[in-house]
Parts: sequence; C-alpha cells; structure tokens
Amino acid sequence: MYPNLYYLFKDLFGIDAPFLKIVNSFGFFVAIAFLVSAWLLGKELKRAESLGKLGYKETTITVGGKASIAELIINFFLGFFLGFKIFGVLLIDGALNDPQAFIFSKQGSWPLGIALGLFFAGLKWWEKNKTRLPKPEERKVRIWPSDRVGDITIISAAGGFVGAKIFDNLENWDRFIQDPIGNLLSPSGLTFYGGLIVAILALWYYFHKNGISFIKVADITAPILLLSYGMGRIGCQVSGDGDWGIDNMQRNPHSWLPDWLWSYDYPNNVNMEGVRMPDCDWGNYCNHLAVPVYPTPLYEIIMATLLFLLLWSVRKRIKVTGRIFAIYLVLNGVERVLIEQIRVNTTYNVFGFHPTQAEIISTAFIITGTLLYIYAPKIWKNKTDKVMA
Repeated sequence: MYPNLYYLFKDLFGIDAPFLKIVNSFGFFVAIAFLVSAWLLGKELKRAESLGKLGYKETTITVGGKASIAELIINFFLGFFLGFKIFGVLLIDGALNDPQAFIFSKQGSWPLGIALGLFFAGLKWWEKNKTRLPKPEERKVRIWPSDRVGDITIISAAGGFVGAKIFDNLENWDRFIQDPIGNLLSPSGLTFYGGLIVAILALWYYFHKNGISFIKVADITAPILLLSYGMGRIGCQVSGDGDWGIDNMQRNPHSWLPDWLWSYDYPNNVNMEGVRMPDCDWGNYCNHLAVPVYPTPLYEIIMATLLFLLLWSVRKRIKVTGRIFAIYLVLNGVERVLIEQIRVNTTYNVFGFHPTQAEIISTAFIITGTLLYIYAPKIWKNKTDKVMA
C-alpha cells in the first residue's frame, strides 16, 4: 500500500522526492476520477446538445469592466491558502512528516501566504485591466449546459465532501460526540452515499436555477458516476484506508486466483491499523493487518468498471427520459448490497434487523430505480427542453 505518492514513487521508481508526501494517494485518485468524469461529461453534454435534447440559456454579461472588490478578495484568499498551507508544508520543518495533520492545523507560512495572495489578486486586476473598455458594455451570450461543466464539477466535489462527512459522522455518532470539531475537520471518514445524495440535491438546485433539465443530465451522468466510483475505489485500495472487508483466513478455494485477491493484509495502510512489520522504515505507515481480509475495494473497482461498460454501451439505445438514471440506481444499489455482505461497517438495529447505513440507502436506491424505470414514460411523457432565449 502507498499512503501518499512519495512512497509510491520511491518504491516503484527509486525516486526520493519528499514534497510528494503532501499528495495523499486516496485524494490523488479521487481528483483523477473528477477530471476524467468532467471530460466525459463535457463530451456527452455536447452530444446531447447537438441532438437537440438540451438547450441554451441566454444571459446578459458585462464586459470591459474593472476587477471588482469581491473578485480581488476571492483571488487573494485562494493565493493565501496556497502559500500558507500547500507551499508552507514544504518550508516548515517537520511538516512533511505528517502533511495531513499540518493541512488541518493552524500552522502555515504567513509571509508566503500573503505574498501569493497579493500575487493572485494582482494577476486578476491585470487580467481584467487588459480587456477594460472606456465604457463597460452589456452583451447577450448563450450559455449551454456543456459550458457549465466546471461549475458542475465544483458543486459535485463540494457537495460530495460535505455529504460524505455528515453521513459518516451520523453513522459513527459515538465517535463524533467525543470530538465533534476534530471529526468534522478530519480528512478521513467519508461515506460515498452521503456525498452522492448531497451532491445530487445541490446539483438539482443548480440545474433548476439555470433552467436545465435535471433528469436529462442525470441520464447523461449515470454511466460516468459508475466509472468515477470505481476510480475512487482505486484510491481506497492503494492507500488501504479501511474500506476493506471482514476477516478472511479461509484457504483460497480457487487455485487460479492469487491469494491477495482472496485474502489481503494491507501492508503500510494509511490508517496505521494492525501490527507493526519488522524492518520497516516507512515511519507511521509500518503496520499490516494481523488477520487478512477480503479486499472489497478491489472487488468494487472491478464491478463498477463492468457496470460502467454495460450502461455506457446501451446509453444511446434507451430513448425514454429517466430510464438510464433509473438503471443506474438499481445497478448501484445491487452492487453495494452485495459488497456489504463481506465488508466492515457500522450496523443499526431496525426491528430486529441489523443493516448498515449503506444497505438501507442502497435498498432505497433499488426500489426508487425500479419505480422510476416503470413510471418514467408517464412522468416525462413527450418532455423536451425548450431553447431558452
């Protein structure tokens, strides 16, 4: 396992680059998942626009004006954070020993933060001043859904993180009440379904506000969600973040399967769980699980990729609005219900049953998806997006 890119590059390529310690393996793969998803979403939105399924919104913008105070302040704070924390971790002695703890601490480089903040604000002023007109003009422009991919990605990331933290702390309430602030600010402890639900709600509001059909974008996004989920699970597997399965000391019944695909002990896991390995020089990351477990993130990578390929291959054949998203809900729910049977998770007591939070939500997804598939032709009968002028 590789807690961050420093250990990955050092182990695989012999490159000793301490600054790579600031790049968490899990976060790196999640970022890659967002970038790939944004690229695919842009292409699919443009395809839908070319077929007349999605229209534009005409809006009035002001060009040739000077940089506003709000723009300068926002750019200053972006630069300040970059200098204070991201570059500060490279300059402050000992910060690279535990970069995650540093990022969420009060430590940082004030001089570098202020300098980069002023630089970013100055850059914005210079950029706006280049196109400044003697008299600012108002112009009407057409904004297509594909032009909003950046906004969609940012909203998804922010809503996903907030929802993932909220649902994780609800799932682990006893841990949360012991240290509410610490758990809310901790970079660990994220629940996928919480992130998905909050991101969907945030995007629904954004689409409604901008006159975009939520359900049509949901159909377009459905296969991409499966791909991004699988890519995110690569981060879980590579870092060993605790998203593994239950203990599995059984003998491998399939001689053609490598043992690590059946039972794995997650050496050097980022959670620092298990027992210390002898002769290990990876600092805090020298533990492996005393009892091997099912590598469930690996199973989910495989299942999510296969389901993505399935839904991607049929996306052009399904013409009824809402049905692709409905199929996604069912496939997502079934996949998660299956994996929860061999996965470590907190359980609830519901009328004598002991489901996990994920099992409850995924079951709701299956039911909702099934009903949506059946009733979609009636709900969105002859639905078309008007070209808004």
